[in-house]
Amino acid sequence: MTKPIRRAGVIGAGVMGSGIAAHFANAGIEVLLLDIVPPNLSDAERKDPAARSRFAAGGLEKALKAKPAAFFHPSHARLVRTGNTEDHFAELAQCDLVIEAIIEKMEPKRALFARLEQVMRPDAIAASNTSGLRIEEMMQGRSADFRKRFLVMHFFNPVRYMKLLELVTGPDTDPAVVARVRKLGEDVLGKGIVFGKDTPNFVGNRIGTHAMLTAIHLMIEEGLAPEDVDAITGVAMAHPKSASFRTGDIVGLDTFAHVAENCYTALERDEDREVFKVPAYIRSMIEAKLLGDKTKGGFYRKTKEGLETLDPAKLQYRPHGGDEAIKKATRSCEKIEDPAARVKKLASDPGKAGQFAWKVLSRSLAYTARRVGEIADSIVSIDDAMRWGYNWELGPFQTWDALGFAETVERMQKDGIQLPESILRMKQSGATSFYRADGAVFDLLKGEYVARPIDPRNVTLAGARRGVKAVLANDGAEAWDLGDGVLGVTFKTKANSLDPDSIGMLSLAAEKAEQDFRALVVFNQGEHFCVGANLFLVAMAAGNKDWDAIRRMVKAYQDATQRLKYASVPVVAAPYGMTLGGGLELCFACDAVQAAAETYAGLVEVGVGLIPGGAGTLNMLWRAFEGIPEGVPVNSYDLVTQVFKNIALARVATSADEAKALGFFRKTDGVSFDRARQLHEVKARAVGIAEAGYHMPVPRAYKLPGESGIATLQMMIDTLVAGGHASEHDAKIARKLAEVLCGGAGGAAREVTEDEILELEREAFVSLCGEPKSAERMQYMLMNNKPLRN
Repeated sequence: MTKPIRRAGVIGAGVMGSGIAAHFANAGIEVLLLDIVPPNLSDAERKDPAARSRFAAGGLEKALKAKPAAFFHPSHARLVRTGNTEDHFAELAQCDLVIEAIIEKMEPKRALFARLEQVMRPDAIAASNTSGLRIEEMMQGRSADFRKRFLVMHFFNPVRYMKLLELVTGPDTDPAVVARVRKLGEDVLGKGIVFGKDTPNFVGNRIGTHAMLTAIHLMIEEGLAPEDVDAITGVAMAHPKSASFRTGDIVGLDTFAHVAENCYTALERDEDREVFKVPAYIRSMIEAKLLGDKTKGGFYRKTKEGLETLDPAKLQYRPHGGDEAIKKATRSCEKIEDPAARVKKLASDPGKAGQFAWKVLSRSLAYTARRVGEIADSIVSIDDAMRWGYNWELGPFQTWDALGFAETVERMQKDGIQLPESILRMKQSGATSFYRADGAVFDLLKGEYVARPIDPRNVTLAGARRGVKAVLANDGAEAWDLGDGVLGVTFKTKANSLDPDSIGMLSLAAEKAEQDFRALVVFNQGEHFCVGANLFLVAMAAGNKDWDAIRRMVKAYQDATQRLKYASVPVVAAPYGMTLGGGLELCFACDAVQAAAETYAGLVEVGVGLIPGGAGTLNMLWRAFEGIPEGVPVNSYDLVTQVFKNIALARVATSADEAKALGFFRKTDGVSFDRARQLHEVKARAVGIAEAGYHMPVPRAYKLPGESGIATLQMMIDTLVAGGHASEHDAKIARKLAEVLCGGAGGAAREVTEDEILELEREAFVSLCGEPKSAERMQYMLMNNKPLRN
């Protein structure tokens, strides 16, 4: 029970099953994906292996076409083999783990487990992806040995993107099995593990469904509209923008109703059982096939005339609207960056928005507190489940802390809301919050503070930095001692955009790292790694036709990236989220990258009428040429053309693996499946490079296509313009880009140095700033006081 999971079987090729299979393949695990033989096949089809496995093959095909993508890269689908449960069931004996994801009905699951017990190896693990059926019932009739190797692995949809993996064990589950699956989930799949109890809908769906239905029922009572409720229960409440009704449309009303009904049926003694009763109008919507996104209409639908909202009373669509006072109040809250301050302001608002928010929050928080010990023993588990499974910024108990523990208890008591004795005892003990600054957390079952278990790999910048003062600091960035001889640069700008201060810090940090450290990492915080350069100053200079000022700005960033590239200590970047334009150029300048799996990278400067201006053209060429052994004949035009397409078409990779495939990252660069561990992993990579005897790279020179390459790319550009696929302005940008990448007219006559390519890049950037269309775009952004980012 200690060996790694190398082969997995997934039974059921629906949305969940195919999503699980895809993510296992993302992690490099071979998968056998099975589904039933389609009923009603013709006699000829019954003899056709492809027809017999059509359901599983169709599930894989849908996963390949899914948006957002289920696979990190389409090539990962090669690890998934499809089949059917009649012809290929015995092949499950080759699997280390088999997960069922079939229909949520007890009898089919029991029958499947009976078959599985006959074919699975004695050291293989069986799991169910059920969203709420109880293990005790599913395991009826199974042997003691099978029960030891069985547990629930409840993934959340979409599997690739949702961090939560709920593990639920039965009374007979072997702890060694749990440990093996936990290691798989955390270390291989990048999931956050929450241990739930064998209760209906476990942790996430129990609390999430209660919260959503509380809001839905209150809407009718308070006379609000769906868009009003979504405005209140979305970003303003530190929940996702999809809020309540939009989330229902995304999930599917039939799925949502099934989860709710499962609770209502099973929770006969639950004091809030009636909350789980699906409103009559939602049942009518399901009967009318108004299920949400999958039927192009649910609570909302898009039409040629615009967005429409369903009127629950009339079951008819009307133009999207909403209460203006609620809009004003919630928009004011949304401007607050700190989620704790945001939700506190919302709940204290004296108007409709605040009153409704308080009613939803108070009932939901009290219900959650009453469930501690029933669905999970730890408040941390419940908070993690809601943050990882429902994308809440704050879990229920973190939200309670944001509102003020004692004040919230008193307000709930005043409103007559039932609170568990554990909360009352906590207040009597003098505790002022669930979470303390020293890392302790209040255990409601023990009635005291306990140390919060922390995985040392889940380190934050605040937890990693040494000392109370940054080693270097300016208005745009800071450099901190991260221990073990590593200096870490982090930006402080909005969306981590590049400005003169953050650019200047890169050079200063490189110099400091060379003097007093052995490695440098660039690790940012916030939603995105770096959205590119803030071109506000460029726009102003272009408006004043101050071309020399633009030239100096471009050279400053080129110099900074080259300074990192040729530092005497290793430099490693940790990109994640949006890593665009100058953000990707920053990664090019580093010796290595430790990217989050969910990294969206590309050189998108053409969108504002420019080309990369931070050595992006040079270092994309570096990436393209660096793996070719000396003496191998290479048509440089083919390599240059691929780089040209990546930049001219503003291609954006939608995962770290796709960024590797496009040449943005190296094949040897690391990928962090769990971003919570990215700082730990980027630091380890930097230290490893340093300890392995690091030496800075040697500058290169390139034999490029030159004039003939420019002419050939020009023909390609002219064809696109003639076919209406590109404008004349697009063509001007592309021609400038072609000249740079081909090394100018003389690029084929001799090797072109890095400095020469940088000069070509710089002059092309400056000249495009003078193009009327580019200048017009930048002036528009400037007049509207909008920072322009590439």
